[in-house]
Amino acid sequence: MPYKGFGNENEVFLVGRVLRDRGIGFSTIEDSRFRNFRKMYKRFMTWEIPNVTIKATLDGQEWLATTDDEGYFEFEIKNHSFPKTDNSWQKVKLELLDKIIPNQGIVQSTALVFIPTKLVEYGVISDIDDTIVPTGATRIWEMLKTTFFGNAHSRIPFEGVSAFYQALEKGTDGKENNPMFYVSSSPWNLYDFLLELMDIHQIPKGPLMLRDLGLSREQFISGSHFDHKLTQVEKIFRLMPDIPFILIGDSGQHDAEIYLQVIKDFPGRVKMIYIRDVAENTQDKIKQITSEIRALGVELLLVSDTIVAAKDALSRGWIRQEDVLEIIKEKRKSEDS
Repeated sequence: MPYKGFGNENEVFLVGRVLRDRGIGFSTIEDSRFRNFRKMYKRFMTWEIPNVTIKATLDGQEWLATTDDEGYFEFEIKNHSFPKTDNSWQKVKLELLDKIIPNQGIVQSTALVFIPTKLVEYGVISDIDDTIVPTGATRIWEMLKTTFFGNAHSRIPFEGVSAFYQALEKGTDGKENNPMFYVSSSPWNLYDFLLELMDIHQIPKGPLMLRDLGLSREQFISGSHFDHKLTQVEKIFRLMPDIPFILIGDSGQHDAEIYLQVIKDFPGRVKMIYIRDVAENTQDKIKQITSEIRALGVELLLVSDTIVAAKDALSRGWIRQEDVLEIIKEKRKSEDS
């Protein structure tokens, strides 16, 4: 199971996992709550394949990595010579070199790696839970019910999110070159589920930065929500050194505080912060953080819905008027359905 990678012309970061195939497949809108639960159960009850070798191949170049105790493998490819193209997405062939079962045959897959072209205007880093799709992340039982009994069809993003993210990906030239990154505290077990959700609801593809469950490579449950997200966001900034970023999150957890730290660590790299207002009694805290961020030369806008963020982005010359009209159209369609 390769996860989408990313990097620059000098270094690429690519991770994935070797697991027994549980035959989960795609969901349908007709799937029952029991069927959804059974598929989600399989996602968490994984059979990992440790201590096996993976070969990555691109344009005649080869690299090797070994899976850890939980089946994860990681490539940090440096001084590569990826072919220069106008396409941001490069394909890396992955192959399992070890024999796990008798008569195994060839086990291989293809990983997508984002390498920015010169047409990039800016990048976008977004949270997922309660930023793109309602999950009740601050209410544990509601979140568990939503996670285990829904599927990619029944989980509906906030109105206008799909069109807004498409507008950001296209920027002002109308070409889909701006990189989109999604950083979440959701576990890697939900990777295929989140990819399916984004595909069904037409949210632009991009690398997902999730975290491990249990005794991970880093520490128990990959550390705190704050530490995990800060580490992943700053990894993106490091591997995309020449690109400014728009950061999007919500008020339910610690996104504003995390983004404040990013601004301190990478001055001059953040264009704007949009925070979706989803939690009660957080306005005073957000107001204080907004003042700290403004003092560092960046604006934070607390928004009630996607249209507010889209109109602000339009006023700053980051997206096109016609795309804002599509966002309004999508939001009205969602409200009428």
